Amino acid sequence: MTTAAAPSLGAENPWLNAQRQFDNAADILELTPGLRAVLREVRRELVVRFPVKLDTGDVRMFEGYRVQHNTTRGPAKGGLRFHPETSLDEVKALAMWMTWKCALVNIPFGGAKGGVVCDPRALSRRELERLSRRFASEITVLIGPESDIPAPDVNTGAQIMAWIMDTISMEAGYSVPAAVTGKPLDIGGSEGRPSATGRGVTIVALEACGKLGIDPGEATVAVQGFGNVGSVSAELMHEAGFRVCAISDLGGGIYSPDGIHIPALLAHRSHTGTIERFAGTTPVTNRELLELPVDVLVPAALENQITAANAGRIQARLVVEGANGPTTPDADSILERRGITVVPDILANAGGVTVSYFEWVQDLQSLFWEEGEINRRLERILQRSFGQMWRQAQAHTVSLRLGAYLVAVKRVADATAVRGIYP
Repeated sequence: MTTAAAPSLGAENPWLNAQRQFDNAADILELTPGLRAVLREVRRELVVRFPVKLDTGDVRMFEGYRVQHNTTRGPAKGGLRFHPETSLDEVKALAMWMTWKCALVNIPFGGAKGGVVCDPRALSRRELERLSRRFASEITVLIGPESDIPAPDVNTGAQIMAWIMDTISMEAGYSVPAAVTGKPLDIGGSEGRPSATGRGVTIVALEACGKLGIDPGEATVAVQGFGNVGSVSAELMHEAGFRVCAISDLGGGIYSPDGIHIPALLAHRSHTGTIERFAGTTPVTNRELLELPVDVLVPAALENQITAANAGRIQARLVVEGANGPTTPDADSILERRGITVVPDILANAGGVTVSYFEWVQDLQSLFWEEGEINRRLERILQRSFGQMWRQAQAHTVSLRLGAYLVAVKRVADATAVRGIYP
């Protein structure tokens, strides 16, 4: 047997960052010590180590996690990521952020997250299916439509959700479509779900531009990350009139101050498998992209991209966090002092979990909505939530992140207090 390499934890610990962000809101809300203690820690964390048979016949051990931060307002909800750098602390942070995200948009879920330490690109399709099914079986003690509903995240998608849903259904003895979201339409997925997170980024970017007096037709944009979130964000922002000047993915980035035609770039990537060497652009690194002279920056890759080391060189007026935790607390302070507005991840990328909620509701009812209806509902929720965040930030003269946390943490704290402690 071989064992997957343990992930290395960077200098910025995402779990400690998440707790710092919570503490800032708890101070202003004057939460009692008891409520602080409850909300500052995760409720459950499950670590599993499981074997997967490779195509060669060898057996390899993998490590996976499922963490529930809070279930006070409803079942836990959160994605599953397959990544070689996944760690328990990362998953704990993501679970906490999911709690605040669901509370901010006021959907009846708590926060969860999960992951497997692996590089899916190094696995065949059959190996990936075996890994997904075995991991699902290992965490069935926690997941289910009434308790904890997984969804896609980094390096996972509709097919992996289908395998997980099928595994849960086979073990239950009947079909359980509401056990996961982000599934294919054929087995209970929702219209609008694949594009929901990127659509949400665009909706809140437009709201923020309206507040800041930025004309989308005159604004330039850089998008870090060209996966599901980044590519949809870039495409929809292009359609909304923004001039998208820079894009990057794992292989590097491209830049054109005159703008990039996003539909043509998507066709180029589909044909070549890469965004590199796109006509009319010059290469940039992911680090350089963050510091380009643009109006709007969309970090849509992984956490800890904007840190104290580079926050002083960010030139964008507006940062819209398509990824989870891309800006560290120290970087937040620097950006705030420099007058740069940050729309926080718990709102900016909440489109995905909002439409996941729609999918869950549709599965439970066996009644499905058209995509236009889903997009209208999503827009109303995000616009309402943006307004609530903005008003809290203005009332307390704080950043939008802290304004969002004041809305979200108060909702969870109020629910926790009114439910009390059992027994």
